Amino acid sequence: MRKLLLGVFGLLAFSAVAQEETEETKKFTLGGSVDAYYRTQLSSSDTTPQSLTSFADQTGFAVGMANIIASYESSNGKVGAVADLVFGPRGDDATTLDNVNQLYAYWNVSESTTLTLGRFNTYLGYEVISPVGNFNYSTSYLFTNGPFSHVGVKADFALSEDFSAMLAVMNPTDVNENLTGDYALGGQLGYKGQYLNLYYDSGVVLGFEIDYTGGFDVTDTFFLGINAAYQTNDDAGFYGAALYPQVSLTDSFGLGLRGEYFALHGDGDDLPSVTAFTLTGSYSLDNLTIKPEIRLDSFSELEPFLDSDGMASDNLSAFVIAAIYQF
Repeated sequence: MRKLLLGVFGLLAFSAVAQEETEETKKFTLGGSVDAYYRTQLSSSDTTPQSLTSFADQTGFAVGMANIIASYESSNGKVGAVADLVFGPRGDDATTLDNVNQLYAYWNVSESTTLTLGRFNTYLGYEVISPVGNFNYSTSYLFTNGPFSHVGVKADFALSEDFSAMLAVMNPTDVNENLTGDYALGGQLGYKGQYLNLYYDSGVVLGFEIDYTGGFDVTDTFFLGINAAYQTNDDAGFYGAALYPQVSLTDSFGLGLRGEYFALHGDGDDLPSVTAFTLTGSYSLDNLTIKPEIRLDSFSELEPFLDSDGMASDNLSAFVIAAIYQF
């Protein structure tokens, strides 16, 4: 009996040690954000919601999304997985797969090479889906019209301390189930935080897009972000550019301006274009960020809005105040 008890206790002790070692060899993190806002149109009545960009487009009090990100990685950093889930209107606008923003596994083949398989956010453009990653709360026309996410495999390479590269084979952008047999190719070349991005499919979704995304720390408190893109599919598409000057006035408050020009190209000389300016304040209190924002959109060759009298108008101004909590 004594030997049996010793054997049982020994087995339990071994199991506890094995469990401890197993838990020590893995890293699990859970984080995310929630956001909500109030929006009113300054140049027209709130009874007719108007917006041509994807997010923060509801009037009155509204919710953005809840973003829950779970990641799991071995302690040696070789392999891992990420599940990035979104709930709410902002997430619905950005995903074509219910509540799934990103879902992928990765393998760090070496210190300079990482392979990723699954659904991952696009590498094109300056802005991202989560409001935590953007200075402005509303989004640009470039972001709204560009890809959101890709499903496929990509390889990231750290070529040197300054240079990086990425190659990808994917379903056509924002396509989860590929029923056509068409695939897209993606590429990126980076140098000291400046990125040249390429995307190509056979014309089934986006066609071809080239994009530059970057920025510069002009001073310790002043940053200038830059985004420019050109897209074409069967000789028609869009092009545009945006500047993002941002200044930190105190440790907790900053101001950022987005100035954007966006236009369509193709047959004809009267295709619409838009110039948009968005001024955003950002006040941080622990994990909570408050963002008041004023936005003005002005079109040429198109009157997509209604003014306060219900007449067609080529411009719209709006005020937004948003609260974003990151955990």
